[in-house]
Amino acid sequence: MKEKYTLEDLAEIIRTLRAEGGCPWDREQTHETLREAMLEEAYEAADAIDKGDMENLCEETGDVLLQVVFHAQIEAEKGGYTLDDVLRGVCEKMIYRHPHVFSTGVTAETPEEVLVNWEALKKKEKHLSSQTEAMRGVPDALPALLRAKKVQKKAADVGFDFYESGGAMEKVFEECRELEEAVRLRDGTEEEEFGDLLFALVNISRFLKINPEFALTKAIKKFINRFEYVENSALSEGKQLSQMTLEEMDLLWDKAKHELRPKQ
Repeated sequence: MKEKYTLEDLAEIIRTLRAEGGCPWDREQTHETLREAMLEEAYEAADAIDKGDMENLCEETGDVLLQVVFHAQIEAEKGGYTLDDVLRGVCEKMIYRHPHVFSTGVTAETPEEVLVNWEALKKKEKHLSSQTEAMRGVPDALPALLRAKKVQKKAADVGFDFYESGGAMEKVFEECRELEEAVRLRDGTEEEEFGDLLFALVNISRFLKINPEFALTKAIKKFINRFEYVENSALSEGKQLSQMTLEEMDLLWDKAKHELRPKQ
């Protein structure tokens, strides 16, 4: 083991694993087979951030970097891009999209101004001639709630947006009524109306400056914690949830809401 490793050391390790006589598993990997791993490593890094676990974050960002190098090696073997191309591309992008730092004559005094400039330069860089193209450029692979928020932001950038949160909230109520009607009629539009309601809820998250993915993640965690309280309470009374009525479980759920309420 060495005392210090470099990015080139990691690249050489991957080259060795992929070479003749290397690792059978690594040798058979493709961009497609590694797609899931790329997503998982990114989510694991995000989880470490959420938990404030910097030791784990160090490890998980290393795993993300491993994926980057792995994909570059696969492509290099085919005569495509290389790790040097990846590094050059990202460095040039950061310089180009920060003219207020690396160039003269351009200013950005606030984070908001930086983001406005960033989006304008990104649109120019990718030769996007319309805002619709910018919307379609939001990756399909993003989690749907996050993708919805980004698409809505693209529309808001050109003024296609509610003036304030009240309008967005009324849209949620409207979509609720339409979903309720679709469920009543069973006319085959239930999925569409449900999607419209989710999309409208994401709009509210933008006005409140809430990340909808994080909000749903926290709601899931809260639900599990309350369910655990209900189940443990039932067991302490010698009961199984499957043997209880919904009304009995609801009483325990109300207790869970009270007992597990965040301390002020």
